[in-house]
Amino acid sequence: MADEQAQKFIWPCLNYADARAGMRFLVDVLGFEETALYSGDSEDVVVHAEARWPEGGGVMFGSAGREDSEFSSNAVGAGSVYVITDDPDAVYERAVAGGAEITREMEEADYGSRGFTVRDPEGNLFSFGTYRGE
Repeated sequence: MADEQAQKFIWPCLNYADARAGMRFLVDVLGFEETALYSGDSEDVVVHAEARWPEGGGVMFGSAGREDSEFSSNAVGAGSVYVITDDPDAVYERAVAGGAEITREMEEADYGSRGFTVRDPEGNLFSFGTYRGE
């Protein structure tokens, strides 16, 4: 039960200079599902967005530099997210086909995980692997 709760209720938060492009990358290249994207006063500003991972959890993000949110003052491209997947090879193939920058090739880790890491267009790192924690 604790493992299921962690997958459902821990949502990293990121900032993007171009949050709409960030959503497109997450959905089109990595396989997340767009569940929310709310604009601010301008269509260029995203005040809140959510991308769910089909196997549980997801990420929340918005446009950087907004005065209405303390989170938007965090650096763009400074985040890193670990995503649990039962099929890292399929995610890897999708990421490569979508032109993602692979920063760590697929590997078997000493602690029993199989996975890899990509960098999104704004510098955030997304690692995908089978490791579910202790």
